[in-house]
Amino acid sequence: MITHRIQQFREAMQAENVQACIIPTTDPHMGEYTPAHWETRQWISGFTGSAGTVLVTTDKAGLWTDSRYFLQAEEQLQGTGIELFKLGLPDTPSPEVWLNGELSPGDTVGFEGKVYAASDALALISYFRDHHIHVKSDFAPYDRIWKDRPAIPSGKVFVLPEQVSGKSVSSKINCLLEEMNNQGSDFTILASLDTIAWLFNLRGSDIKYNPVAVSYAVVSAKETVLFIQPQKLTPVVIEYLQREGVILAEYEKIYDYLSVRNEPGTVLITPNKINYHLYTNIPENCKIVETSVHPVDHLKSVKNETEKNGFRKAMRRDGVALVKFLYWLDNQLTTGQQVTELDVSAQLKFFRSEQEYFFSESFETIAGYGAHGAIVHYAARPDTNATILPEGVLLIDSGAQYFDGTTDITRTVATGPVSDEMKKDFTLILKGNIQLSQAVFPKGTVGMQLDVLARQFIWKEGQNYLHGTGHGVGHFLNVHEGPQSIRMNYNPNPLLPGMITYNEPGGYKTGQYGIRIENLLLTVPYKTTDAGEYYAFETLTLCPIDTRLIDWRLMSEEDIRWLNDYHQKVYEKLSPFLSKEEKDWLKKS
Repeated sequence: MITHRIQQFREAMQAENVQACIIPTTDPHMGEYTPAHWETRQWISGFTGSAGTVLVTTDKAGLWTDSRYFLQAEEQLQGTGIELFKLGLPDTPSPEVWLNGELSPGDTVGFEGKVYAASDALALISYFRDHHIHVKSDFAPYDRIWKDRPAIPSGKVFVLPEQVSGKSVSSKINCLLEEMNNQGSDFTILASLDTIAWLFNLRGSDIKYNPVAVSYAVVSAKETVLFIQPQKLTPVVIEYLQREGVILAEYEKIYDYLSVRNEPGTVLITPNKINYHLYTNIPENCKIVETSVHPVDHLKSVKNETEKNGFRKAMRRDGVALVKFLYWLDNQLTTGQQVTELDVSAQLKFFRSEQEYFFSESFETIAGYGAHGAIVHYAARPDTNATILPEGVLLIDSGAQYFDGTTDITRTVATGPVSDEMKKDFTLILKGNIQLSQAVFPKGTVGMQLDVLARQFIWKEGQNYLHGTGHGVGHFLNVHEGPQSIRMNYNPNPLLPGMITYNEPGGYKTGQYGIRIENLLLTVPYKTTDAGEYYAFETLTLCPIDTRLIDWRLMSEEDIRWLNDYHQKVYEKLSPFLSKEEKDWLKKS
């Protein structure tokens, strides 16, 4: 199937005199996850991970992806003829360098400008120009050769009321206009779906797990225009948006809107957040001001009081669901009932769906038993679905979308007797999680400066994990959100009060097991001294940590005090919503 698709693709390349093509994961909105209509990279390769780029030449093909997906990609690419290139390893060439070695001066590289970030496209065009290779930015033969290609999603959108969002659309737009004025711009183009959803207090269902709707927007002091398919709008939504001063236009009309704009002006864009086709439609008489973080994304990342309180309530409900699940799992295993990885996913969804304000899962559940736990983004399938045995460890990474908050939590649990090595690894990772949770840091601190707190204990053992320690999270939006992060790589965006970031150290032993512990942290003011402002973290996640996996000899008094205080808080917050049996189980845990 995959080899046949690649052959058809090569025939399309030949017809347009294209010698190589680059197929990214992204859609016209530069999202991490895409509607099925734009899953061209998955369609051409069979690889289902959330990050990766496929390159196809006349006789070769390759997939570039990061460490989260090395094992998954090796499995899914078998028999396709597509070679795996592991990003981040010293011997792995970049896609453009590899392509340059495969092509000759005068050859043509094709890509679809509508699904390529403007920043990446401009860099590629510059690189290949220097090597005398042509670029065709409108190469998109998918409608011809992808016979059953899904349509662009057209699900209805709905309003997130201000008692949940905390701010009106008009107030958010006014804040944006103020920031634009500070940066000397007259108008701005928005393509990121979570950015648009937040700004317009709208939610949808166009992407699985992400409550967003396919759309564009242009904001200026003169007018605010939302470009969206008319069939997605209900009378209630139309009335709400019009009342907030929003003009509605059809989704694809944004290109015409930009190209026929006559008056000169200054447009504010984030080049990696708009597609290249949009970029090329900006009128020549407009000056472009670029920013690495769009003002809306900054505003969105700092949660208001209503959003923060919503998160606390959502985490409490999520904690109740998780305790019910863990109680169920413990009973199933101790009574000898068969439980599989897919059973874990189904039961987690069931217990969450019983909670008030549940909307959906926030990503596909990772339930990895034994060796599957070492696959960072493993998702069970019928052909890989492992039975959980009464020994070893089970890694569970899952989350939910509630109308007032988004959750993401990882727990590693003992399913029976565990080895001393497992206990040691778990304890070192727990100690790193605790150290980061207790961090106090001055204003201006970035995530890289804190990342070592989570890794210090495993580094002493010569171990590491290649993923980040923490990412931001949206308010009933995408489970991955910027601009802040906590990772080894430098990110210039500081952690600010109101930002919510995950604390997720891990450890993986290929073919054996994986361990990860994840809590959600809210940055809060700590104190102000002569040296300036200091911040700290409030742990929002409410779920017990499996003490059966702890080597107590490695825990300091400070570690034990933190764990006891945390578990006391978990019990006090969750026990009123549990049955007597569940409450007793939680107290014992």
